[in-house]
Amino acid sequence: MAVSVESFLKLCFLFCLVSTSSGQLSPTFYLQTCPTLQTIVSLTMTTTVLLDPRMGASLLRLFFHDCFVNGCDASVLLDDTATFTGEKNAGPNANSLRGFGVIDTIKAAVELVCPGTVSCADILALAARDGVALLGGPSWTVALGRRDATTASQSAANSNLPGPGSSLSQLIAAFATKGLNARDMTALSGAHTIGQARCVNFRSHIYNDANVDAGFASQRQRNCPSSGGDNNLAPLDVQTANTFDNAYYRNLIAMRGLLHSDQELFNNGTQDALVQQYSTNAAAFAADFAAAMVKMGNISPLTGSSGEIRSNCRRVN
Repeated sequence: MAVSVESFLKLCFLFCLVSTSSGQLSPTFYLQTCPTLQTIVSLTMTTTVLLDPRMGASLLRLFFHDCFVNGCDASVLLDDTATFTGEKNAGPNANSLRGFGVIDTIKAAVELVCPGTVSCADILALAARDGVALLGGPSWTVALGRRDATTASQSAANSNLPGPGSSLSQLIAAFATKGLNARDMTALSGAHTIGQARCVNFRSHIYNDANVDAGFASQRQRNCPSSGGDNNLAPLDVQTANTFDNAYYRNLIAMRGLLHSDQELFNNGTQDALVQQYSTNAAAFAADFAAAMVKMGNISPLTGSSGEIRSNCRRVN
């Protein structure tokens, strides 16, 4: 009987090893090893968003910029050093990504109760989800078990992230390379219902494009001159800048998208009908956005023995 029990325990141990190394993420990954993780993230995010509602958008963008560059592996969080070039100073990230300090705060709190257990990549995934929900958007189940990258790629950050001047075909192609279809792309673009953009990223649209409402362009030009003022901010959603809703799509129909890439979604193209649907059906948008966020969170995660669990999200161990 003792031999049978021993054999059973060995089989269980092997099964656990296989499960851990199979590359499968799971919502219950930390159930035994760090059961208070999601509570810690939620409490920190609640305080953060209360004090600075824009931070919900910033952390969502930070997660997107992480996942689109070699997968959701927290590579975007790594600082440059004398011998290491990270992604923070890539063109799409420099002087615009925010929220690193929030991730540091959450990580420090988690390390106190679950040292060496929870990855920075998983913390970022949870923080992005909670930021959306706290601003009135949908929530979703975050599968966990990602590990942290020991490398980063500034060149990949420069090439993989679609820019504000992207055409519809470029947007569809950029998302397709990550396993996301055109519907996912249009739903995820709805993240621009919150947050702000810098003048340098929308100047060309409000001064040069024809598919923009004249009154809206004039309004934005008051804070975004034709030269200078590159870092002046404007809300991506002129109606409800700090509320996660479907007003972004109503803005597009009214030709009041802030970025060229925003307005491309409603410009006599393949996504016009979906934009119209989302503009009148908030529930459909919320459901599609949540589903697309789950898909994006599954882009090339490091699992099993790949990568590491950083003790400090800004540097490799």
